[in-house]
Amino acid sequence: MHRKRLIVAAILLPLLYLYIMRLPAGYFFVLMLAMSLTAMSEFYAMYRVTGILKYLGLLAGLAVMSVSFFSRGHLLDTMIISAMVIMAARLLFRKDPLSSLHDLAAPLIGILYIPGLILFQAQIREIGPEWIIFLYATVWASDSMAYYLGKGIGKRKLYKEVSPNKTMAGAVGSLIGGAAGALIMMATIVPSLHATAAVLTGIIIGAISIVGDLIESMFKRDAGVKDSSIMIPGHGGILDKIDGSLFSGPVLYWILTVLKI
Repeated sequence: MHRKRLIVAAILLPLLYLYIMRLPAGYFFVLMLAMSLTAMSEFYAMYRVTGILKYLGLLAGLAVMSVSFFSRGHLLDTMIISAMVIMAARLLFRKDPLSSLHDLAAPLIGILYIPGLILFQAQIREIGPEWIIFLYATVWASDSMAYYLGKGIGKRKLYKEVSPNKTMAGAVGSLIGGAAGALIMMATIVPSLHATAAVLTGIIIGAISIVGDLIESMFKRDAGVKDSSIMIPGHGGILDKIDGSLFSGPVLYWILTVLKI
C-alpha cells in the first residue's frame, strides 16, 4: 500500500506542479471546480444524500465556485440563495416534516465545507501560483512528518474518539514538517518570505492541517466509512487528499493578506 502511494504521488505531483505554475488562472479554476464537485459527491455519498437534494447541492457548489471566480461581489447572495432553494426543495419534494433538519444538514454543510473553503485557493492563486505550491507542499510535508513520527514513536493518542491512529507525537511532527516545508519553499519558489515568517506560517499550517484532517475523520466516523472513496489508489478519495488544505487555504490567504504579499 505504501509503495502504491509513492508511485501515484511520483506521477501526479510533477504534473500538478506544471499545471499550476505554467497554465493561466482559468485552468486552475477548472481544476478547483473539478476537485470541489468530486469532493462534494464523495461527501454526499458518505451521508447518503440522494435525489433532488444531491443535485441541487452540486449545482449550488458549481454556482458558488463560478461566482467566486467571475463575480466575487455576489458570492454571499449566491450562498444564501442556494440555501433557500435547497430548503424549499426539501419542503416541496418530501411532505413528511420529520427529519427535515437531518435531511438538510449534509447538503448545506457540504456547500460550506468544500466549495466555501476551497474557493480561497483561487484567491491565493491571484497572489501568485507559487503560493498554491507553497500551500500544498507545506501541508504535504506536515502530513508526511506526522505519519512517520507518529508511526515511529507515537504512543499517546491525540484524539482517539475521532481518529484512533493519530498521536501526540504525530501532531508535533505535523508542526515540524510544516515549518520544514515552508523553509524549503522559501528557499526555492517564494524568496519574498522571510525565514521567521516562513517558520511561523509553516507551524500554523501544520496545526490547521491537523484540524482539517480531524474534521474529515469526524465526518467519516459519523458516516461509518473509512475513506471518502477509492478514487486514488492507495490514497482514498479526493476529499481524503484535500482535507488539510481545505482549512489551511483560508488561513494562508489571511496570512498573506496580513503580510501584504
